[in-house]
Amino acid sequence: MDTSDVTMAGPQETFDTILVLDFGSQYSHLIIRRLRELNIYSEMLPCTQKLADLSWKPKGVILSGGPYSVYAEDAPHVDPAVFDLGVPLLGICYGMQEIAWHYGKNVLVGEKREYGYVTLKVDWHGEKESHVNALFRGLEDDIEVLMSHGDKLSHLPSSFTTIATTSNAPFAGIAHESKPYYGIQFHPEVTKPGGKKILENFAVTICKAKQHWTMEEFADQEILRIRAMVGDKGQVIGAVSGGVDSTVAAKLMKEAIGDRFHAVLVDNGVMRLDECKIVHETLTKHLGINLTVVDSSERFLGLLKGVSDPEKKRKIIGNTFIEVFQETAKGIAAAAAGSPNEGDIEWLLQGTLYPDVIESISFKGPSQTIKTHHNVGGLLSGMHLKLIEPLRELFKDEVRALGTNLGIPEDLVWRHPFPGPGIAIRILGEVTPEQVAIARHADHIFIEEIKAAGLYRQVSQAFVALLPVKAVGVMGDKRVHEQIIALRAVETSDFMTADWFPFDGQFLKRVSRRIVNEVNGVCRVVYDGGYFQAPPTLL
Repeated sequence: MDTSDVTMAGPQETFDTILVLDFGSQYSHLIIRRLRELNIYSEMLPCTQKLADLSWKPKGVILSGGPYSVYAEDAPHVDPAVFDLGVPLLGICYGMQEIAWHYGKNVLVGEKREYGYVTLKVDWHGEKESHVNALFRGLEDDIEVLMSHGDKLSHLPSSFTTIATTSNAPFAGIAHESKPYYGIQFHPEVTKPGGKKILENFAVTICKAKQHWTMEEFADQEILRIRAMVGDKGQVIGAVSGGVDSTVAAKLMKEAIGDRFHAVLVDNGVMRLDECKIVHETLTKHLGINLTVVDSSERFLGLLKGVSDPEKKRKIIGNTFIEVFQETAKGIAAAAAGSPNEGDIEWLLQGTLYPDVIESISFKGPSQTIKTHHNVGGLLSGMHLKLIEPLRELFKDEVRALGTNLGIPEDLVWRHPFPGPGIAIRILGEVTPEQVAIARHADHIFIEEIKAAGLYRQVSQAFVALLPVKAVGVMGDKRVHEQIIALRAVETSDFMTADWFPFDGQFLKRVSRRIVNEVNGVCRVVYDGGYFQAPPTLL
């Protein structure tokens, strides 16, 4: 393919884009997801974004909800240029109040808060084809919607008309009489099924955005972009783990530049059962990726000896990984330098995903550090390379769709996430070869039974933890004092929040029986349930 006219721009300049300006709502990322489900590319930036700094123009702008009051002295406000951009505008909850504030500061504290689902009554105006009715076109007169607000409009802004009401909010929906500006007090991103239709009406009917955001289109464009960035002789190096993110990124690089991409798999001694063997066979034989495997298991386990603190384990594994990777990279670079047809290794591949980006750009700022992340879009210390992140704009489900499009086997595409520090952080206490063997064997049984029960695709992530306590049990008429395994499994749609998976009693009984009978050193198994408002990879 001719790459002479391919720019290094992102998807915003290739696909029609709806810009979401984030005011800190817990639902902001769901707006993006709903639009992408409609095959419309959407991107989030903080509400403080200066539009003059953008190199691209959106087809429309959505102002998200937020936890603030627009009339407060320190309240965040959007760049006024939004109202002069000449594109349709939709304000959601706080975003609607921001529009009303701009057009006359018509917001006050409500006498009654409104939280939960309520009935919204659509107020049609004349012909349903008119632009003021466009947001609710195709919907019933009454819609169940999710409200979450204490403030509300005191009166209708000048040049606006009311398009929806609730028993507590006389201005639950407003529309400008002549401009394509709309405001709704509820959250369509979590209102089903009508909410998705409202977003579709805004993006497709009002903004005229083309529904061409597909992984087939993205793959074609990204391969061209990578070739333009790397050039005809440039080379890229990147770590792979066998997980879906690194595998899809590696396959994309392979499609773009062939063997000029060098994948490195570091065996840190705390990977899953037969992990390196399976990854090596899959990536080399089935996907044709140029892979180097480095066995550093003894080095990692030696450094972990006597260490119990989980954060120290992460740092040891992370720092040692960087050392091993850099040593390997130097060797690969030296070998490549001897070839007259190859250039220097200038690029480092990372599998950063869009949830990582959202966490870093949210108006509220990155959340409190719960654990050290091993892959959040930064260059490895001391490596003079340029960063390339082909999956940076994608959610996990989009990565899986891309992997399927690239011909990656289904069992790998749907593989559960596995953290960089591996089993080491699932062993509470000191990491020893014996403890690794116990945790690894138990984990293998758990995953094996989940697959046998046909639940693997329903469960988003599952693993075992080896607890630092012992329990008394009876095995073979003999009293034993051995370790406890905790099972954990979660389900999630976006890998940003998760809930525990409700296995039935028979399944848990079967898994427990197998682990106690087959894993030496374990006499009790428990299921760790609970509700998690955190990415499951943190668990």
